[in-house]
Amino acid sequence: MNLRLPVDNASVFKTATRGRWDLWTPVAMAGLGAFGIAFIFSAQLPVQGSGWIAQLMWLVIGAGIYVAVSLIDYQIWLGVAHWFYAVCMIPLVLVLIPGIGTQVYGSQRWIRIGPASFEPSEAAMIAVLLITASLLVRSEIGTVRQSLGVLGKLALAVGVPMLLILRQPDLKSAIVLPPMVFSMLYVSRLSGRFFAGALAAFLLVTGLVALDTWRYLDFMESNGYSFQTDKGLYERHSWVPLHDYQRNRILSFVDPDKIDPMGIGWNQRQSLISVGSGGLSGKGWTEGTQARLGYLPRAVAHNDFIFSVIAEEKGFLGSITVLSLFGLVLFNGIRIAGLSRDRFGTLLALGVTVLFLVHVFVNIAMTIGLVPITGIPLPFISYGGSFVLSCCFLQGLVQSVYRFRKDFT
Repeated sequence: MNLRLPVDNASVFKTATRGRWDLWTPVAMAGLGAFGIAFIFSAQLPVQGSGWIAQLMWLVIGAGIYVAVSLIDYQIWLGVAHWFYAVCMIPLVLVLIPGIGTQVYGSQRWIRIGPASFEPSEAAMIAVLLITASLLVRSEIGTVRQSLGVLGKLALAVGVPMLLILRQPDLKSAIVLPPMVFSMLYVSRLSGRFFAGALAAFLLVTGLVALDTWRYLDFMESNGYSFQTDKGLYERHSWVPLHDYQRNRILSFVDPDKIDPMGIGWNQRQSLISVGSGGLSGKGWTEGTQARLGYLPRAVAHNDFIFSVIAEEKGFLGSITVLSLFGLVLFNGIRIAGLSRDRFGTLLALGVTVLFLVHVFVNIAMTIGLVPITGIPLPFISYGGSFVLSCCFLQGLVQSVYRFRKDFT
Protein backbone atom coordinates (compact mmCIF):
# COMPACT_ATOMS: atom_id res chain seq x y z
CA MET A 1 0.00 0.00 0.00
CA ASN A 2 1.65 3.22 -1.14
CA LEU A 3 1.55 6.52 0.67
CA ARG A 4 -0.71 9.02 -1.09
CA LEU A 5 -0.46 12.63 -0.05
CA PRO A 6 -3.34 15.09 -0.49
CA VAL A 7 -3.12 17.25 -3.57
CA ASP A 8 -4.52 20.39 -1.97
CA ASN A 9 -4.54 20.68 1.82
CA ALA A 10 -7.08 23.50 1.82
CA SER A 11 -9.58 21.63 -0.34
CA VAL A 12 -9.03 18.46 1.68
CA PHE A 13 -9.81 20.28 4.93
CA LYS A 14 -13.01 21.76 3.47
CA THR A 15 -14.12 18.40 2.12
CA ALA A 16 -13.34 16.62 5.35
CA THR A 17 -15.25 19.04 7.55
CA ARG A 18 -18.67 18.51 5.96
CA GLY A 19 -19.80 16.47 8.93
CA ARG A 20 -18.27 13.14 7.92
CA TRP A 21 -17.60 11.76 11.39
CA ASP A 22 -17.53 8.25 12.75
CA LEU A 23 -19.78 8.36 15.81
CA TRP A 24 -19.34 4.84 17.19
CA THR A 25 -16.07 5.49 18.99
CA PRO A 26 -16.99 8.86 20.59
CA VAL A 27 -20.28 7.39 21.82
CA ALA A 28 -18.40 4.46 23.39
CA MET A 29 -15.84 6.86 24.86
CA ALA A 30 -18.63 8.92 26.43
CA GLY A 31 -20.14 5.77 27.94
CA LEU A 32 -16.81 4.65 29.37
CA GLY A 33 -16.17 8.15 30.74
CA ALA A 34 -19.57 8.09 32.46
CA PHE A 35 -18.71 4.74 34.06
CA GLY A 36 -15.43 6.22 35.23
CA ILE A 37 -17.00 9.27 36.88
CA ALA A 38 -19.74 7.21 38.56
CA PHE A 39 -17.45 4.58 40.01
CA ILE A 40 -14.63 6.92 40.99
CA PHE A 41 -17.32 8.70 43.02
CA SER A 42 -18.42 5.38 44.52
CA ALA A 43 -14.86 4.22 45.29
CA GLN A 44 -14.04 7.50 47.07
CA LEU A 45 -17.39 7.94 48.79
CA PRO A 46 -16.18 6.65 52.20
CA VAL A 47 -13.54 9.41 52.34
CA GLN A 48 -15.70 12.03 50.59
CA GLY A 49 -13.15 12.25 47.78
CA SER A 50 -13.53 14.72 44.92
CA GLY A 51 -11.65 12.69 42.34
CA TRP A 52 -14.78 12.36 40.20
CA ILE A 53 -14.91 16.15 39.78
CA ALA A 54 -11.29 16.23 38.61
CA GLN A 55 -11.99 13.28 36.30
CA LEU A 56 -14.97 15.10 34.81
CA MET A 57 -12.78 18.14 34.19
CA TRP A 58 -10.11 16.05 32.49
CA LEU A 59 -12.71 14.33 30.33
CA VAL A 60 -14.13 17.68 29.21
CA ILE A 61 -10.63 18.93 28.34
CA GLY A 62 -9.93 15.58 26.68
CA ALA A 63 -13.08 15.92 24.57
CA GLY A 64 -11.74 19.23 23.30
CA ILE A 65 -8.40 17.61 22.47
CA TYR A 66 -10.21 14.75 20.73
CA VAL A 67 -12.16 17.12 18.50
CA ALA A 68 -9.12 19.30 17.78
CA VAL A 69 -6.93 16.34 16.77
CA SER A 70 -9.79 14.92 14.69
CA LEU A 71 -9.98 18.16 12.70
CA ILE A 72 -6.28 17.99 11.79
CA ASP A 73 -5.35 15.99 8.71
CA TYR A 74 -3.37 13.08 10.15
CA GLN A 75 -0.86 13.39 7.28
CA ILE A 76 0.48 16.52 9.00
CA TRP A 77 1.86 14.30 11.79
CA LEU A 78 4.03 12.53 9.23
CA GLY A 79 5.98 15.72 8.67
CA VAL A 80 6.34 16.68 12.35
CA ALA A 81 6.72 13.23 13.94
CA HIS A 82 10.46 13.66 14.56
CA TRP A 83 10.00 17.09 16.13
CA PHE A 84 7.13 15.85 18.30
CA TYR A 85 9.28 12.92 19.41
CA ALA A 86 12.19 15.20 20.33
CA VAL A 87 9.94 17.54 22.34
CA CYS A 88 8.39 14.61 24.27
CA MET A 89 11.83 13.27 25.20
CA ILE A 90 12.68 16.50 27.06
CA PRO A 91 10.23 16.06 29.98
CA LEU A 92 11.05 12.34 30.02
CA VAL A 93 14.63 13.32 30.90
CA LEU A 94 13.66 16.20 33.19
CA VAL A 95 11.42 14.02 35.35
CA LEU A 96 14.48 12.03 36.46
CA ILE A 97 16.20 15.14 37.82
CA PRO A 98 15.71 15.59 41.60
CA GLY A 99 13.79 18.77 42.30
CA ILE A 100 11.97 18.66 38.98
CA GLY A 101 10.42 15.22 39.07
CA THR A 102 8.02 14.40 41.90
CA GLN A 103 8.47 11.08 43.67
CA VAL A 104 5.36 9.19 44.76
CA TYR A 105 5.39 5.63 46.15
CA GLY A 106 9.07 5.26 45.25
CA SER A 107 8.66 6.22 41.58
CA GLN A 108 9.71 9.53 40.07
CA ARG A 109 7.15 9.73 37.25
CA TRP A 110 5.47 13.11 37.58
CA ILE A 111 6.31 16.74 36.95
CA ARG A 112 4.18 19.08 39.03
CA ILE A 113 2.77 22.13 37.23
CA GLY A 114 0.91 24.26 39.76
CA PRO A 115 -1.86 22.17 41.36
CA ALA A 116 -1.69 19.51 38.64
CA SER A 117 0.84 16.79 37.86
CA PHE A 118 1.98 15.76 34.38
CA GLU A 119 3.21 12.25 33.58
CA PRO A 120 5.74 12.47 30.69
CA SER A 121 5.48 8.77 29.87
CA GLU A 122 1.95 9.29 28.55
CA ALA A 123 3.16 11.79 25.94
CA ALA A 124 6.08 9.46 25.19
CA MET A 125 3.64 6.72 24.14
CA ILE A 126 2.14 9.05 21.54
CA ALA A 127 5.63 10.04 20.39
CA VAL A 128 6.67 6.40 19.94
CA LEU A 129 3.50 5.70 17.94
CA LEU A 130 4.13 8.63 15.58
CA ILE A 131 7.86 8.04 15.12
CA THR A 132 7.34 4.32 14.48
CA ALA A 133 4.65 4.96 11.85
CA SER A 134 6.79 7.68 10.27
CA LEU A 135 9.90 5.50 10.02
CA LEU A 136 7.98 2.56 8.58
CA VAL A 137 6.22 4.70 5.97
CA ARG A 138 9.45 6.33 4.83
CA SER A 139 11.35 3.02 4.57
CA GLU A 140 11.25 0.05 2.25
CA ILE A 141 10.26 -3.06 4.18
CA GLY A 142 11.13 -6.47 2.80
CA THR A 143 13.49 -9.11 4.08
CA VAL A 144 15.33 -8.70 7.36
CA ARG A 145 18.53 -7.97 5.40
CA GLN A 146 16.80 -5.16 3.51
CA SER A 147 15.20 -3.81 6.66
CA LEU A 148 18.21 -3.73 8.99
CA GLY A 149 18.50 0.03 8.66
CA VAL A 150 14.93 0.80 9.67
CA LEU A 151 15.06 -1.84 12.42
CA GLY A 152 18.14 -0.16 13.86
CA LYS A 153 16.42 3.23 13.80
CA LEU A 154 13.33 1.76 15.43
CA ALA A 155 15.38 0.05 18.11
CA LEU A 156 16.91 3.40 18.99
CA ALA A 157 13.68 5.39 18.74
CA VAL A 158 11.75 2.93 20.92
CA GLY A 159 14.62 1.87 23.19
CA VAL A 160 15.54 5.36 24.42
CA PRO A 161 12.11 6.24 25.87
CA MET A 162 11.70 2.71 27.25
CA LEU A 163 14.98 2.96 29.15
CA LEU A 164 14.09 6.42 30.46
CA ILE A 165 10.68 5.16 31.56
CA LEU A 166 12.23 2.14 33.29
CA ARG A 167 14.60 4.48 35.12
CA GLN A 168 11.67 6.19 36.87
CA PRO A 169 10.80 3.24 37.37
CA ASP A 170 7.50 2.79 35.49
CA LEU A 171 7.15 -0.76 34.26
CA LYS A 172 3.52 -0.35 33.23
CA SER A 173 4.25 2.32 30.61
CA ALA A 174 7.25 0.41 29.24
CA ILE A 175 5.52 -2.92 28.68
CA VAL A 176 2.72 -1.48 26.53
CA LEU A 177 5.10 -0.17 23.86
CA PRO A 178 6.53 -3.42 22.37
CA PRO A 179 3.12 -4.94 21.41
CA MET A 180 2.15 -1.70 19.65
CA VAL A 181 5.44 -1.53 17.73
CA PHE A 182 5.39 -5.21 16.79
CA SER A 183 1.83 -4.97 15.46
CA MET A 184 2.88 -2.06 13.22
CA LEU A 185 5.90 -4.05 12.03
CA TYR A 186 3.65 -7.03 11.30
CA VAL A 187 1.30 -5.16 8.98
CA SER A 188 4.37 -3.66 7.28
CA ARG A 189 5.08 -7.20 6.03
CA LEU A 190 8.44 -7.59 7.65
CA SER A 191 10.08 -10.97 7.16
CA GLY A 192 8.71 -13.77 9.31
CA ARG A 193 12.26 -14.54 10.42
CA PHE A 194 12.30 -11.29 12.37
CA PHE A 195 9.24 -12.29 14.38
CA ALA A 196 10.63 -15.77 14.95
CA GLY A 197 13.79 -14.17 16.32
CA ALA A 198 11.76 -11.75 18.41
CA LEU A 199 9.74 -14.64 19.88
CA ALA A 200 12.95 -16.48 20.72
CA ALA A 201 14.33 -13.33 22.39
CA PHE A 202 11.10 -12.91 24.36
CA LEU A 203 11.24 -16.50 25.60
CA LEU A 204 14.90 -16.04 26.53
CA VAL A 205 14.18 -12.85 28.49
CA THR A 206 11.21 -14.52 30.21
CA GLY A 207 13.43 -17.44 31.20
CA LEU A 208 16.12 -15.10 32.55
CA VAL A 209 13.57 -13.15 34.60
CA ALA A 210 12.13 -16.41 35.96
CA LEU A 211 15.64 -17.63 36.88
CA ASP A 212 16.50 -14.29 38.46
CA THR A 213 13.26 -14.31 40.47
CA TRP A 214 13.99 -17.83 41.73
CA ARG A 215 17.51 -16.74 42.74
CA TYR A 216 16.00 -13.74 44.52
CA LEU A 217 13.64 -16.00 46.48
CA ASP A 218 16.53 -18.30 47.43
CA PHE A 219 18.73 -15.32 48.39
CA MET A 220 16.11 -13.82 50.67
CA GLU A 221 15.17 -17.09 52.38
CA SER A 222 18.77 -18.34 52.76
CA ASN A 223 19.83 -15.14 54.51
CA GLY A 224 16.69 -14.80 56.61
CA TYR A 225 15.74 -11.47 55.06
CA SER A 226 12.20 -10.10 55.10
CA PHE A 227 10.41 -9.49 51.80
CA GLN A 228 8.58 -6.58 53.43
CA THR A 229 11.38 -4.65 55.10
CA ASP A 230 14.70 -5.78 53.58
CA LYS A 231 14.27 -4.27 50.15
CA GLY A 232 16.97 -3.49 47.64
CA LEU A 233 19.49 -5.99 48.98
CA TYR A 234 19.36 -8.42 46.07
CA GLU A 235 19.52 -5.68 43.43
CA ARG A 236 23.24 -5.29 44.10
CA HIS A 237 23.86 -8.96 43.26
CA SER A 238 21.81 -9.16 40.05
CA TRP A 239 22.48 -7.85 36.56
CA VAL A 240 18.79 -8.10 35.61
CA PRO A 241 17.42 -4.50 35.65
CA LEU A 242 14.55 -5.13 38.05
CA HIS A 243 13.86 -3.65 41.45
CA ASP A 244 13.14 -5.96 44.36
CA TYR A 245 9.58 -4.63 44.68
CA GLN A 246 9.01 -5.72 41.06
CA ARG A 247 10.35 -9.17 41.87
CA ASN A 248 7.94 -9.22 44.82
CA ARG A 249 5.06 -8.54 42.44
CA ILE A 250 6.05 -11.51 40.30
CA LEU A 251 6.39 -13.76 43.34
CA SER A 252 3.08 -12.52 44.77
CA PHE A 253 1.38 -13.71 41.60
CA VAL A 254 3.02 -17.15 41.82
CA ASP A 255 2.74 -17.62 45.59
CA PRO A 256 1.08 -14.70 47.44
CA ASP A 257 1.11 -16.49 50.80
CA LYS A 258 4.89 -16.77 50.78
CA ILE A 259 5.66 -13.14 49.94
CA ASP A 260 3.19 -10.82 51.62
CA PRO A 261 -0.47 -11.84 51.81
CA MET A 262 -1.35 -8.71 53.80
CA GLY A 263 0.62 -6.36 51.54
CA ILE A 264 1.51 -6.83 47.90
CA GLY A 265 -0.72 -9.90 47.55
CA TRP A 266 -3.59 -8.23 49.38
CA ASN A 267 -4.77 -6.02 46.52
CA GLN A 268 -5.24 -8.88 44.10
CA ARG A 269 -6.97 -11.07 46.67
CA GLN A 270 -9.45 -8.36 47.55
CA SER A 271 -9.97 -7.61 43.88
CA LEU A 272 -10.89 -11.25 43.28
CA ILE A 273 -13.36 -11.08 46.16
CA SER A 274 -14.86 -7.88 44.71
CA VAL A 275 -15.32 -9.36 41.25
CA GLY A 276 -16.64 -12.68 42.55
CA SER A 277 -19.12 -11.17 44.99
CA GLY A 278 -20.88 -9.03 42.36
CA GLY A 279 -22.97 -11.88 41.00
CA LEU A 280 -25.24 -11.20 38.06
CA SER A 281 -26.40 -7.66 38.71
CA GLY A 282 -24.14 -6.53 41.58
CA LYS A 283 -24.78 -5.09 45.03
CA GLY A 284 -25.85 -1.72 43.70
CA TRP A 285 -24.06 1.54 42.98
CA THR A 286 -22.16 2.84 46.04
CA GLU A 287 -23.14 -0.35 47.92
CA GLY A 288 -19.95 -2.32 47.35
CA THR A 289 -18.37 -3.38 50.63
CA GLN A 290 -14.81 -4.07 49.49
CA ALA A 291 -13.97 -0.47 48.62
CA ARG A 292 -16.35 1.09 51.16
CA LEU A 293 -14.82 -0.80 54.08
CA GLY A 294 -11.28 -0.37 52.81
CA TYR A 295 -10.52 -4.02 52.05
CA LEU A 296 -9.80 -2.98 48.49
CA PRO A 297 -7.26 -0.27 49.35
CA ARG A 298 -8.56 3.25 48.76
CA ALA A 299 -5.26 4.26 47.16
CA VAL A 300 -5.95 1.94 44.19
CA ALA A 301 -9.71 1.36 44.15
CA HIS A 302 -10.42 4.42 42.00
CA ASN A 303 -7.59 3.91 39.49
CA ASP A 304 -5.84 0.57 38.90
CA PHE A 305 -8.67 -1.53 40.38
CA ILE A 306 -11.69 0.47 39.25
CA PHE A 307 -12.96 -2.54 37.28
CA SER A 308 -13.20 -4.48 40.55
CA VAL A 309 -15.50 -1.79 41.95
CA ILE A 310 -17.67 -1.94 38.83
CA ALA A 311 -17.85 -5.74 38.95
CA GLU A 312 -18.87 -5.75 42.62
CA GLU A 313 -21.50 -3.03 42.36
CA LYS A 314 -22.91 -3.81 38.88
CA GLY A 315 -22.01 -7.48 38.63
CA PHE A 316 -21.66 -9.51 35.47
CA LEU A 317 -24.06 -7.30 33.53
CA GLY A 318 -22.14 -4.14 34.34
CA SER A 319 -18.83 -5.82 33.52
CA ILE A 320 -20.15 -7.04 30.16
CA THR A 321 -21.40 -3.54 29.39
CA VAL A 322 -17.92 -2.10 29.98
CA LEU A 323 -16.29 -4.85 27.94
CA SER A 324 -18.79 -4.28 25.11
CA LEU A 325 -17.96 -0.58 25.00
CA PHE A 326 -14.27 -1.37 24.84
CA GLY A 327 -14.97 -4.01 22.19
CA LEU A 328 -16.74 -1.36 20.12
CA VAL A 329 -13.75 1.00 20.38
CA LEU A 330 -11.29 -1.76 19.46
CA PHE A 331 -13.34 -3.21 16.61
CA ASN A 332 -13.92 0.24 15.19
CA GLY A 333 -10.20 0.99 15.35
CA ILE A 334 -9.44 -2.12 13.28
CA ARG A 335 -12.21 -1.21 10.84
CA ILE A 336 -10.82 2.31 10.36
CA ALA A 337 -7.30 0.90 9.88
CA GLY A 338 -8.71 -1.22 7.05
CA LEU A 339 -10.54 1.74 5.51
CA SER A 340 -7.40 3.87 5.36
CA ARG A 341 -5.98 4.27 1.87
CA ASP A 342 -2.39 4.86 2.88
CA ARG A 343 0.14 3.08 5.09
CA PHE A 344 0.51 5.93 7.55
CA GLY A 345 -3.20 5.99 8.38
CA THR A 346 -3.31 2.21 8.69
CA LEU A 347 -0.31 2.16 11.02
CA LEU A 348 -1.70 4.94 13.22
CA ALA A 349 -5.13 3.37 13.63
CA LEU A 350 -3.72 -0.10 14.24
CA GLY A 351 -1.06 1.13 16.68
CA VAL A 352 -3.63 3.03 18.76
CA THR A 353 -5.98 0.05 18.78
CA VAL A 354 -3.30 -2.40 19.92
CA LEU A 355 -2.16 0.06 22.60
CA PHE A 356 -5.72 0.22 23.96
CA LEU A 357 -6.11 -3.56 23.68
CA VAL A 358 -3.03 -4.10 25.85
CA HIS A 359 -4.29 -1.62 28.47
CA VAL A 360 -7.75 -3.20 28.62
CA PHE A 361 -6.55 -6.81 28.63
CA VAL A 362 -3.78 -6.39 31.21
CA ASN A 363 -5.84 -4.21 33.56
CA ILE A 364 -8.82 -6.55 33.65
CA ALA A 365 -6.63 -9.67 33.73
CA MET A 366 -4.78 -8.10 36.65
CA THR A 367 -7.99 -7.62 38.62
CA ILE A 368 -9.05 -11.25 38.18
CA GLY A 369 -5.64 -12.77 38.91
CA LEU A 370 -4.58 -13.82 35.40
CA VAL A 371 -1.43 -11.66 35.30
CA PRO A 372 0.79 -10.05 37.95
CA ILE A 373 -0.10 -6.57 39.18
CA THR A 374 1.52 -3.98 36.92
CA GLY A 375 -0.48 -0.82 37.60
CA ILE A 376 -1.76 -0.43 34.04
CA PRO A 377 -4.89 1.79 34.10
CA LEU A 378 -8.20 1.24 32.31
CA PRO A 379 -8.75 3.77 29.48
CA PHE A 380 -11.33 6.51 30.17
CA ILE A 381 -12.37 4.84 33.45
CA SER A 382 -9.33 4.84 35.75
CA TYR A 383 -8.63 8.10 37.53
CA GLY A 384 -5.78 10.12 36.05
CA GLY A 385 -5.48 13.36 34.08
CA SER A 386 -2.43 12.63 31.91
CA PHE A 387 -3.78 9.23 30.94
CA VAL A 388 -7.23 10.55 30.04
CA LEU A 389 -5.76 13.30 27.86
CA SER A 390 -3.40 10.91 26.08
CA CYS A 391 -6.27 8.47 25.40
CA CYS A 392 -8.37 11.27 23.90
CA PHE A 393 -5.44 12.42 21.75
CA LEU A 394 -4.84 8.89 20.47
CA GLN A 395 -8.49 8.30 19.60
CA GLY A 396 -8.53 11.70 17.91
CA LEU A 397 -5.81 10.39 15.59
CA VAL A 398 -8.02 7.42 14.69
CA GLN A 399 -10.98 9.72 14.00
CA SER A 400 -8.73 11.84 11.79
CA VAL A 401 -7.75 8.74 9.79
CA TYR A 402 -11.44 8.05 9.24
CA ARG A 403 -12.38 11.62 8.31
CA PHE A 404 -9.54 12.16 5.83
CA ARG A 405 -9.46 8.65 4.41
CA LYS A 406 -11.02 9.40 0.98
CA ASP A 407 -9.47 12.71 0.07
CA PHE A 408 -6.56 11.29 -1.90
CA THR A 409 -5.99 10.92 -5.58
